[in-house]
Amino acid sequence: MGDERFARSVIYLCAHTSDGAMGIVVNRPLQKPSFGDLLRQLEVAPTPPAREIQLCQGGPVDNARGFVLHTTDWTSEGSLKVTESTALTASLDVLKAIAEGGGPREGLLALGYAGWGPGQLDNEIQQNAWLSVPADDTLVFDSGYDTKWRRAFAKLKVDPVQLSDAAGHA
Repeated sequence: MGDERFARSVIYLCAHTSDGAMGIVVNRPLQKPSFGDLLRQLEVAPTPPAREIQLCQGGPVDNARGFVLHTTDWTSEGSLKVTESTALTASLDVLKAIAEGGGPREGLLALGYAGWGPGQLDNEIQQNAWLSVPADDTLVFDSGYDTKWRRAFAKLKVDPVQLSDAAGHA
């Protein structure tokens, strides 16, 4: 991918329809603000929270907007079920539940997202700009951010060092 904003990014694709696509970058942790700082800004109690989740730079679109990507053992009316095991929630309900010590078993809070217009992602995939692998909870939710990109490639049995940045078409 020639766009530096996506260099070595692992993106969890949350929606892909004829209207466009939306995903969350899961391997760009944010050091600031902390989860507790963000809860204070949003006036979500308790502070300090009984439990915390990692914040990530979710993508270059709408960085002021937050999304919690999480396991489906907890959902609310506003949750979008992405798969049988993963959901996306953009309401404060999930933050309140986590701050109180409950909520989903696994989750990460993304500020911003990656978005594509109608047909854009399909075209980029046809141009070999993206590779896709099956997601799993470990790849999505664990804290090994520095290794997620290589682990995603390992699912394809590909060494990224062996790839060329020039794509061909047969």
